[in-house]
Amino acid sequence: MSYLEFDKTTMINLQESLSREVLRTNRKGAYHCTTVVDCNTRKYHGLLVMPVNDDHYVILSSLDETVIQHGAEFNMGLHKYEGDNYSPKGHKYIREYSCDTVPNTMYRVGGVILSKEKVFSMYENRILIKYTLDDAHSATVLRFRPFLAFRNVKDLTYANGAIDQSYSALPNGIKMRLYPGYPELFMQFNKKVKFVFEPYWYNGIEYPKEQERGYPYKEDLYVPGYFEMPIRKGETIIFSAGDKETATSQLKKVYAQEVSYRTPRNSFYNCLKNSAQQFYFRPNETDAYLLAGYPWFKVRARDLFISAPGCTLSIGDPVRFEKILHTAMPAMRNFMRKGLHDPVIHEIDRPDALLWAVWAIQQYARGAGVERSRELYSAFVEEIIRYIIDGKHPDMRLTDNGLLYAEGRTKAITWMNSTVNGRPVVPRSGYIVEFNALWYNALCFHKELAGNDSVGFIDDMILAVAQSFPDTFINRHNYLLDFVSGGVADWSVRPNMIFAVSMPYSPLTRQQKRAVVDIVTKELLTPKGLRSLSPKSEGYNPCYVGTQTERDLAYHQGTAWPWLLGAYLESYLRVFGKSGLSFAERMLISMEEEMKLHCIGTIPELFDGNPPFTGRGAISFAMNVAAILRVVELLKKYNAEQ
Repeated sequence: MSYLEFDKTTMINLQESLSREVLRTNRKGAYHCTTVVDCNTRKYHGLLVMPVNDDHYVILSSLDETVIQHGAEFNMGLHKYEGDNYSPKGHKYIREYSCDTVPNTMYRVGGVILSKEKVFSMYENRILIKYTLDDAHSATVLRFRPFLAFRNVKDLTYANGAIDQSYSALPNGIKMRLYPGYPELFMQFNKKVKFVFEPYWYNGIEYPKEQERGYPYKEDLYVPGYFEMPIRKGETIIFSAGDKETATSQLKKVYAQEVSYRTPRNSFYNCLKNSAQQFYFRPNETDAYLLAGYPWFKVRARDLFISAPGCTLSIGDPVRFEKILHTAMPAMRNFMRKGLHDPVIHEIDRPDALLWAVWAIQQYARGAGVERSRELYSAFVEEIIRYIIDGKHPDMRLTDNGLLYAEGRTKAITWMNSTVNGRPVVPRSGYIVEFNALWYNALCFHKELAGNDSVGFIDDMILAVAQSFPDTFINRHNYLLDFVSGGVADWSVRPNMIFAVSMPYSPLTRQQKRAVVDIVTKELLTPKGLRSLSPKSEGYNPCYVGTQTERDLAYHQGTAWPWLLGAYLESYLRVFGKSGLSFAERMLISMEEEMKLHCIGTIPELFDGNPPFTGRGAISFAMNVAAILRVVELLKKYNAEQ
């Protein structure tokens, strides 16, 4: 049995199958995403979704397949319409679904057994679908109806007279472009096919996930006609949809090559590895990035540096890490030297992005060695330290006690970045606990990189932070204040204190670390991550549901975040050593359950903070995948030492 496999019972139960999504991406930022029964439930879903001018567009929404025997038609498509009506109910023909190497759906229609596999090209904006007629007792014909959207992922489309209905014939297919300014869509097969022009608008298709989120959720999709061809028992047909014409005689070879590139998702680790690789983004031949998540996130500075070690080093790909840093360093330097924002790496001005960059390089040094890190990154780390010390960041300054003071009352500057009416929901300002934990760690690592070249005032600053940090943040209950601004301190129990324990260099004593881990365990730990706020703290709001405003208000007020679980388990093992291994391994079991839920084979953005801890937000989130990969790697090292 496959690691990711669902039987007929699950597939025909729409309550179960529609909650499970599947995502395939390429290195250019394009993707294919839908549910396991190929019924789109989000406006972000589509067979072919491509980046155009720094945004994403649904070009080909779906493809309905119909099996025809003896004049009888069996449509295997599935769409939701008003009144909880689903049509044509093609899910009832599904016998099993698996998603180890590529998604594979097995249909049975009378005596016909048809398998469908999908692969998304790694370096082209192209979806390939392979159909194999495994069994049939009489002549069989396949019909394909493409549902076209040609719209931004944030919008919906409606029947209109502005579309360009014209098409051009291609070898074994056609090309179309519904509106000016969009890329052309090339739809081709690996064998001769008949295209019948029969334009029609399918009105009122609904996306229940958008309805849940308080957005418009109905749209009309344009179907230009249908493709039709016979298929013999044992024969394979490959459909290609992309933004460029393809050599149809090579489609079988191209499909086999694409499959060979894939990491089989036959274990928890391989699912995470596969998911990590789906965040890789290379818009050109020289630059390398990590997307923050799918389906709506772009490249964000903080996310990139937090995710890079787990998504590259933890899966044995240090070269990828070097390429990402090679791309990110000039962007960071442009910001530090000239105040320039980067067109690709967003939120580069967030104060902690600099500190997370140093942490990421520190993780690289643990594997590649200090000498290699010194050669590649010492100058960059020193420039960051100097930039901060010289007080050049517009939102952060160094104070006399050695700590960093950041201004976040009117601007969301930390990872708790939700806003309502332009104001941060959690206005963290002043001495922010994780900023200063990162700062102490960065100073110590800078000294480690500098070696004999380390200057004396860095030692003095390290000593100052080591004294000021506990004096400023440890309260009478022995946990850490979230932030301190003037005479005002935030006593809310939040997870940000855990970074003062998880960092390789910490300003806390062992006893102080234990106290932090204890309260985090008691008040913030869930099976899916750390809560962003304790249930005992004022304003606890654990359910990420409702309208955009309602969700923004709950975003960091009690929801659970898996990426924090990485820092927590690293802290737990720092405090308890090998005696904490069994506990850490048990915690990963609940994350492995996610491989068959929500978006299969990956981890969503966040979870409700209360049972049943439902997954919410983006269906695949880089920081979460990276953190769990780092935990898996850490456990391997601890077990190897036994």
